[in-house]
Amino acid sequence: MTYRTIRQRLMLCAGSSVIMGLILAAAASSQASAYEASTSSTATAQYAARTGMPDATPRLSAFQSHFWEALELEPQDAWTTLRKSFQWQDSPLSAKAQARVDAWIEHYQSSPENIATITERATPWLAWISQQVSERGLPGEVALIPFIESSFDPAAKSHSGAAGLWQFMPGTGDALGLVRNGNYDGRLDVVTSTDAALDYLEMQADQWYEGDLMLSLAAYNAGAGTVNRAQHQAQDQGLNGGYWDLSLPYETMQYVPKLKAIATIINDPDRYGVILPEIHSDPAFAKVQLAHAVSLSEASQLLDVSQTALAELNPGLLNGSIDPHSAQTLLVPEEVDAQVLAQLAQGNSPALAQNASSETHRVERGDSLSAIAAQYNINQQDLIRWNAIDRPGALQPGQLLTLSGR
Repeated sequence: MTYRTIRQRLMLCAGSSVIMGLILAAAASSQASAYEASTSSTATAQYAARTGMPDATPRLSAFQSHFWEALELEPQDAWTTLRKSFQWQDSPLSAKAQARVDAWIEHYQSSPENIATITERATPWLAWISQQVSERGLPGEVALIPFIESSFDPAAKSHSGAAGLWQFMPGTGDALGLVRNGNYDGRLDVVTSTDAALDYLEMQADQWYEGDLMLSLAAYNAGAGTVNRAQHQAQDQGLNGGYWDLSLPYETMQYVPKLKAIATIINDPDRYGVILPEIHSDPAFAKVQLAHAVSLSEASQLLDVSQTALAELNPGLLNGSIDPHSAQTLLVPEEVDAQVLAQLAQGNSPALAQNASSETHRVERGDSLSAIAAQYNINQQDLIRWNAIDRPGALQPGQLLTLSGR
């Protein structure tokens, strides 16, 4: 049985228990309220004498009222939802392991402004990522991995070549099917890279570690080979071989303690003097499936959304346009009108046609950069630079080229 299957069953049982508890509590409360009402109400006394069923109707009414009051939830935001999905906060650790977590709590607590900056940067992404983590039955703490990987910067790149929220190396991204070319980098695409990262964590946990996600997190950071060797060494020493038993590279030794530390702070920000930004519980963006090339300038004009906002939501688009040969999903602010989104998806907007004719060129079969440059009386090298083209001889039919440096 996989980790996901076990978690789903446990969550189902837990959810049923909570509902039953609410029903019983509401019933008990309603009985007490109904009894008080029956002793003070003449109408209730007459009803009891007539039917031989004292305060049945008031009891039902009170039960309904208290039941729905018990189910009424406080206003939800992304942080509240995330805290409810945490699974590791109450798990006891050895004194030595807890000391490793506490050291990072002190580190983060000493610079609350850094946490404020990073959590503010997480605003467009946190609700959606938390939703994806929860749907898989994974611990909510997993949604905070981008905090320690990239400081929630989807355009982050390391000196070693890792990129994106989840800091995938090129080879790992390629193995997970994340497309990379001169127009698009799937490691920077938040939707695509998040799905790949969660798949990767689950796959490693099931394949190597009998569902142990902490070991999978270590392997995510250091590689499965490094973790497997450390685990065998620990077991040879008579230890269990869990994450906290292993001797690993320094960064990997700090990986889970960092994650648990930031989750601990987010779980009780007032205690640690941290102010979290307001983030709505619903995702901050909508997804539009496109079968045709569109530039961000075209989409900006049609949607009446700033091009900068679209670029921030779509960091994987390296040349400012979406090419269906590489990516089909454009992220837009969630408040955009649905009818306008439909026009964008269908590609039949007059605004798109007008803008495309004046500022962009759709590549046709047989087109070359030299011919396109000559057609529009522009410099071929400028055309290459404006579109971040790595392979000038590899144009694709339908690809959209911008004709200016704006």
